[in-house]
Amino acid sequence: MTITQAPSPFGRALCAMITPFTAEGALDLAGAQELAAHLVAEGCEGLVLNGTTGESPTTTDAEKAELITAVREAVGPRIPLIAGIGTADTRHTTELALAAEKAGADAVLVVAPYYSRPPQEAVAAHFRAVADASGLPVLLYDIPGRTGTRIDPETILRLAGHPRIVGVKDCSYDLLGTQKVLARAELAYYAGCDEHNLALYAIGAAGCISTVANAAPRHIRAVLDAFDAADTARARQLQLRATPLIESMMAAGLPGTVTAKALLSRLGLPAGPVRAPLLPAAPGTTAELHARFEELTES
Repeated sequence: MTITQAPSPFGRALCAMITPFTAEGALDLAGAQELAAHLVAEGCEGLVLNGTTGESPTTTDAEKAELITAVREAVGPRIPLIAGIGTADTRHTTELALAAEKAGADAVLVVAPYYSRPPQEAVAAHFRAVADASGLPVLLYDIPGRTGTRIDPETILRLAGHPRIVGVKDCSYDLLGTQKVLARAELAYYAGCDEHNLALYAIGAAGCISTVANAAPRHIRAVLDAFDAADTARARQLQLRATPLIESMMAAGLPGTVTAKALLSRLGLPAGPVRAPLLPAAPGTTAELHARFEELTES
């Protein structure tokens, strides 16, 4: 059996973009356009909007659609936009799929229904209903640490037969399960945890959907570029060099939304506050994040 690199229909280096807010907490569409254009200029090949990093639990349906429309205007038609639409309610999720399609998204990202913890048969039925609701391609988002429900590898393999289910964002922390799917299905697998970007890419993933790319898009892209150039030593060096920033942003006890917004604000880029129930990063945390960023980006 020959394992080849997975197709990357939405690019390789994608950013799970934060949603900028004004100082008063309103949606900052101008800031979103500025940030999106900056991320693309710095190497992001696609953007994920309205995901967890984009504070989707606390943005309204109208705000989600407005954000997609505004970012599409800013980056043009050639940059793939993937819209997070996952909810705990199948009917609501299908409505968001239709709204994302109307607003100009190229695909949708869908988590397993959370809190109710449905069995695998119900999980599969949920995803099929969403995939049937619009004409957009669907990426399954496997993140059991947040949803409480795993999308089992066998469920993913069954869903791979649906013509509009084309990929996975993988935050399962199950390398064996990931390999089983990569070996048996032609799905566009994206690492959803920045510490796994190179590891999954090396076994055939399509790329990554990165939170750290909000602050360091050029570096996240460079890891994949080095691997594609067959410079595996350089790819390894770049991935390991990013470890302190990845740890500070993603594994230091705060949601990535909080740390990304703190660092972006420190760098003078659009971000704004987080919405409750999240709280902003403490000044000491922000200073540490900035120090790790400077270590990574210094020449």
